[in-house]
Amino acid sequence: MSDTAPDLADLANLLSASDNYRVQRRLMPRSTVTPPDGTPTKTALLIDVETTGLDLQKDEIIELAMISFTYSLDGRVFEIGETFQRFQEPSAPISPEITRITGITDAMVAGHTIDVAEVAAFARPAALVIAHNAGFDRRFAERLSDVFATKAWACSMSQIDWAAEGFEGTKLHYLAAGAGFFYDRHRAEHDCRAVIELLASDLPVSNRTALAILLDRARQPTWRIWAENSPYDLKDALKARGYRWNGDGNPNPRAGTSMSTMPGAKRRSAS
Repeated sequence: MSDTAPDLADLANLLSASDNYRVQRRLMPRSTVTPPDGTPTKTALLIDVETTGLDLQKDEIIELAMISFTYSLDGRVFEIGETFQRFQEPSAPISPEITRITGITDAMVAGHTIDVAEVAAFARPAALVIAHNAGFDRRFAERLSDVFATKAWACSMSQIDWAAEGFEGTKLHYLAAGAGFFYDRHRAEHDCRAVIELLASDLPVSNRTALAILLDRARQPTWRIWAENSPYDLKDALKARGYRWNGDGNPNPRAGTSMSTMPGAKRRSAS
């Protein structure tokens, strides 16, 4: 037996060259995807929240992560910037179910709070905010800080036709596996890095980056409809049509319900 340690990269390449094996790599943090070449860029923000549940009215953010990155208008990802990650202790103990899903315990968040001013300062330079399931993350983010209501948003889950590109499902870990990598799931920072990696990848059918497809869709005009002063007894009918209650505590109109034509849409389009 040889005393020389095998080169794992060579072994992975050897296996990948065979039709009988598929190799997945662990996603490792990196600061550069495409080296700067003088192309004008803008700054995007990838955001992910972990919460105590799905109900905007009663549940709370327990972890927030944001990672900035630069991109070109044709959909290339250039440099991946700083990470913002904070825990927040909720007003009630975290349920065992949420701990099972997120890995976040009461001990991890004890004594922690999210500084809203710090959040706003970090997010302010971004021209675009992206989340994987923006319909969920956006509502909690906008409740946390008004800065998110001033931004164009895009949804990497719903605004890319993953099925047309040969992917099965739109859950993040399914997409990552299809793209050939794995990561530590359901922690906000890791989820952010996984989405950026997907956005930087060339899709197998269109041969364009996922970000290019997302930008095309996000640039389309969108509308949000406010059903202001809706009678309470119409709440079930409105809910059945896709409306959601928009109460106090955010800069949007205090309306009986609100509805968006797409999960990440709201009166501003991506650049």
